[in-house]
Amino acid sequence: MPVTTPDSPRTAIVTVDDDPGVSRAVARDLRRKYGQDHRIVRAESGDAALEALREMRLRGDQVAVILADYRMPNMNGIEFLERAMDLYPGARRALLTAYADTNAAIDAINVVDVDNYLLKPWDPPEEKLYPAVDALLDAWRDSDYRAVPETKVIGHRWSARSSEVREFLARNQVPYRWYTTDEPAGQKLAEVACAKLDGVPAADEEGAVDISQVGLPIVVTPDGQVLAEPSDAELAARVGLATMPSQEFYDLIVVGGGPAGLGSAVYGASEGLRTVLVERTATGGQAGQSSRIENYLGFPDGVSGAQLTSRARLQATKFGAEVLTTRDVVGLDVTGSGRTVRFSDGSEIGAHTVILATGVTYRQLAAPGIAELTGSGVYYGSALTEANACAGCDVYIVGGANSAGQAAVYLSRHAKSVTILVRGPSLEKSMSYYLIQQVQAIPNITVRTCTEVIGAEGDGHLERLTLRDSSDGSAPLTQTVDAQFLFVFIGAAPLTDWLDGVVDRDRKGFVLAGPDLAASGERPAGWELDRAPYHLETSVPGVFVAGDVRSESAKRVASAVGEGAMAVMLVHRYLEKI
Repeated sequence: MPVTTPDSPRTAIVTVDDDPGVSRAVARDLRRKYGQDHRIVRAESGDAALEALREMRLRGDQVAVILADYRMPNMNGIEFLERAMDLYPGARRALLTAYADTNAAIDAINVVDVDNYLLKPWDPPEEKLYPAVDALLDAWRDSDYRAVPETKVIGHRWSARSSEVREFLARNQVPYRWYTTDEPAGQKLAEVACAKLDGVPAADEEGAVDISQVGLPIVVTPDGQVLAEPSDAELAARVGLATMPSQEFYDLIVVGGGPAGLGSAVYGASEGLRTVLVERTATGGQAGQSSRIENYLGFPDGVSGAQLTSRARLQATKFGAEVLTTRDVVGLDVTGSGRTVRFSDGSEIGAHTVILATGVTYRQLAAPGIAELTGSGVYYGSALTEANACAGCDVYIVGGANSAGQAAVYLSRHAKSVTILVRGPSLEKSMSYYLIQQVQAIPNITVRTCTEVIGAEGDGHLERLTLRDSSDGSAPLTQTVDAQFLFVFIGAAPLTDWLDGVVDRDRKGFVLAGPDLAASGERPAGWELDRAPYHLETSVPGVFVAGDVRSESAKRVASAVGEGAMAVMLVHRYLEKI
């Protein structure tokens, strides 16, 4: 039985129909019969409904039934229900359809696991609507779907560490609810939580606790444990993420959990290799932070980075791969046929082979005030947990590649204005054509070329930016603008310093592999095998590289996944000969 009882106010019935009159009528009839025990949520488009479902999942709300109209523009009911399954796989699903579309509805039941369909009009609801919804609710109650208890995070809106904790939980698919200390609910919860911590003064005569003496954020785990300003490792251990390996030696260690690493883990584990993936923060890498990837094969309507990451991680663990988080790799040792990966805490694991899939990180913006305000209005990457806070605000984005364009499109739904700042004369050289078209079609997005940020100011959080504009070819013009949020996407740097002296890299730090190791036809220095390195093999036999961290890689999600799969094929070839 679900943890949340059917009469809980947080158990919802969701209905979506693009016709406002029909939408109101469905919600009215549902509210009349079920409003006392369930929350009725209605939306007038698939996108709006998905956004509501994301917010509800983030809060830990339960959804029992989803009703969707079949004929909706941009996203029909079947497409919507298929995407809603990613967010609430346990919810019962039904299509609202006209008589002419019953064949499509029946196909949906057989193909995409829709539970039922309801014909319009449904009058009288006592005969044509309520019995079907009752059956859906009964099926939901009888299912073995379990609600995931939520974690509570209490902090200050402009606390950098609070932002990091929320981003960590969101990217690791841990449901949480966010409370701010300047609101009554957050204040009260913080006082209750602080009472459980050692070293906090007792409550005063009115029952209040001084939370100023406790580091923020405060995290309350689903089992009631209270953590004050926890590290990522402590947080991961308390919310159920795996951090320790189950074995000392594996067939394959994958370092990095982006698309290339997840692809390697899926193919390695599915082909019988004892596989462990180690990730410093959260699986998904930069792609996992993307609000929507629209040019990935097989997803014509696009897919969010979080959805793609979640599915890939589930797929890897389904095949038996271990996924470890908050493990910071600091060294690689070669001992005979073994390869040893060392962690920052002094522990280590060994394997026959290693795939390096550490990806890249965004370069830091070198301008006065940026470092001090990072996490307090200045963010690297999408930081999608801050999207709702952007409502009514002026948002600036630095960068001209796809990640910047995707963030601009997503944030434009919330912000008053979004301004993309590009150092070059246009977006054409760095951004995909389809994204440029989307950006140009959204009225509250502005692109400023030949412009860069040279300063940031604010009292505790970002309030102003200083921009330098050289677009007219004369002396650059300096301008100060009001800004509450700045998201930075300015190129990528490889995370490979820990490989210094072990694996050959190019002058920028990207890992060399295969033909790139010996442009003149000679084998790498120290290479002792009687064959040349395989295509994705580094200067160390048995150590392979895949994805963005490889020198001259394509820097695309699809190519990273493909390289992850290819690297596993080459791992098999290597293992056959040792």
